[in-house]
Amino acid sequence: MSIPPRFLDDIRNRLTLSEIIGRRISVKRAGRESKACCPFHNEKSPSFTINDDKQFYHCFGCGAHGDVIGFVMQHDNVSFVDAVEMLAADAGLTMPKPDPMAAKKAEKQRGLHDLMDEATSWMQEQAKKPQNNDILAYLEQRGMDADIRSGFRLGYAPADGQALRKAMLAKGFSDTQMLEVGILKKSQKGGDPYVFFRDRVMFPVSDRRGRVVAYGGRVLPEHIRPLDPNSDYKPAKYINSSDTPLFDKGQMLYAESFARQAAREGHTVIVTEGYMDVIACHKAGFKGAVAPMGTALTEEQILSLWQMIPPEANRGEKSPILCFDGDSAGRAAAGRACQRILPLIKPDQSARFAFLPDGEDPDSLIRGQGANAFKSFLQAALTLFDFIWASHTAGRTFETPEQRAGLEKALYDDVAKIQDTNIQRHYKNLVRDKISETFFRRNVGGGNPNAIRPKMKKPNARPNVIKLRKPQRGNHEIKHRILLAAVINYPQIYETIEESFGEFDIANPTLAKIRQSIIITLSENPDLDFDALQSYFVDQGLGKEIRDICCESVYVHAAFCRPVKRGESEEDIDYGDIAQKWLALRESMKSGMIDEEIRDGWKQAMQSASQDEEAKLSNMIKNRGSDD
Repeated sequence: MSIPPRFLDDIRNRLTLSEIIGRRISVKRAGRESKACCPFHNEKSPSFTINDDKQFYHCFGCGAHGDVIGFVMQHDNVSFVDAVEMLAADAGLTMPKPDPMAAKKAEKQRGLHDLMDEATSWMQEQAKKPQNNDILAYLEQRGMDADIRSGFRLGYAPADGQALRKAMLAKGFSDTQMLEVGILKKSQKGGDPYVFFRDRVMFPVSDRRGRVVAYGGRVLPEHIRPLDPNSDYKPAKYINSSDTPLFDKGQMLYAESFARQAAREGHTVIVTEGYMDVIACHKAGFKGAVAPMGTALTEEQILSLWQMIPPEANRGEKSPILCFDGDSAGRAAAGRACQRILPLIKPDQSARFAFLPDGEDPDSLIRGQGANAFKSFLQAALTLFDFIWASHTAGRTFETPEQRAGLEKALYDDVAKIQDTNIQRHYKNLVRDKISETFFRRNVGGGNPNAIRPKMKKPNARPNVIKLRKPQRGNHEIKHRILLAAVINYPQIYETIEESFGEFDIANPTLAKIRQSIIITLSENPDLDFDALQSYFVDQGLGKEIRDICCESVYVHAAFCRPVKRGESEEDIDYGDIAQKWLALRESMKSGMIDEEIRDGWKQAMQSASQDEEAKLSNMIKNRGSDD
């Protein structure tokens, strides 16, 4: 039976070699590779290495060498076809029918890969030419320095619709090949085919082996792009390659080859929206970032996300973070992704959801506020169950049995989509417990059994001395509680402090979760008052956590975050003053954190005797002084 080489590639790409081998023998991670005692000869010290990136194993003792198919054939003592059938089942693929043209097709694809590599190199060179200095300056200004341009193979496609075609023809490639991979388009006027990508910054898209298979092209900004004053035509911001024999946009993720390596080194896999987001993340140190190619996440891409994370990366749990804008469109996109993920989840295989401030994406957030601001949103990412709960309860109240029954039905309808029966059982238990905890066990509304809003105690005129609980992690936790309490008690200040509210790192996961819930809720419902916001948190099962924040042991440190006294009218509240005090506290925290960073940095610089580190710290102190 002849099996198409592309089908064999699909098997290799979908499966992780170390996982397949690890099902048969004991495998341990060793840096970027895995090691084991060779199953093909007797040995006590492991000399059998497994390289997932290059998709081969090698034994330095007996010389055994091969890919995942060869391993199964030799280890399981089965034929080539039997090994392929076994692995195809593991990969979720259906065996193809016999194709006598498969070998010829594979040879043809090798030529297409060569074409894409040459075209990419040519476009890289165009970006370096003196006449394109304005384009190079634009890339630099957007943070795409020489290392980024080289690593991601960024380039420029000239406005001349024949330049790339002529260059590739001169290298021996044909129009037919260039049409097949989407570099050229046929002329509707009967003339020569023309280059599809023109006058654009080019983002090559690579497969899991790092071979360029497609492109994304970004339009140049208007100040360096010639405009026709007689035309209202506005080019699309991005255009992407269509599906080709090399490229299936529903299966691939931008920067996947980088992210796979990063995941094995312990980086979190992060799904962003576009090319610039991925590059900004990589430059800021978030090297597990990927992006779909202009479409919503597909089932195949979700499976790829899990497949690229080694089991030991996070105590066995494979849970990539999906980033979305915090606006209604972002939450709708998150909802669609959730519905696709639910049927696919398996033990230790889930996802988390991070929501950025309205109008921000990873690129703009990192460039505007820095890597720590982005990191804080990743740390506050919601689990899959928390997102499902929030998506059905955010901004709503459930005062009647009918409303609560409707919520319960909606939650169980989502749970029913989970195909793994064991996970579905755990989710059903979570729904039952959450419903019970929220509506029945927490009667925090006084004598009214339907009330689910916590009562705030009226502060004493002379409060008793209260022993403060020692912060769990870091010396900023009490200040974090003050900042959160002020927003909870006075949600009217959120619009003023919104930009700063998501910037700071919160080590305490509960406080980070509260902050994320506040961002989501007030971004969607900016008019919520204290009572409605409190009711929402109790609906979320966070009543106890909110009471731990909004309490005298916090108020005693900052009176401005204390709730209003009973009977005090809204006209008596100076929201502007509260917001200014909030921002002042936040600024003082930033100064304190810089001081700590300087103090720790000097210690490290002295230990390492690093002049570069000392110079960096000197500049930091200089800038610190100028800020004062």
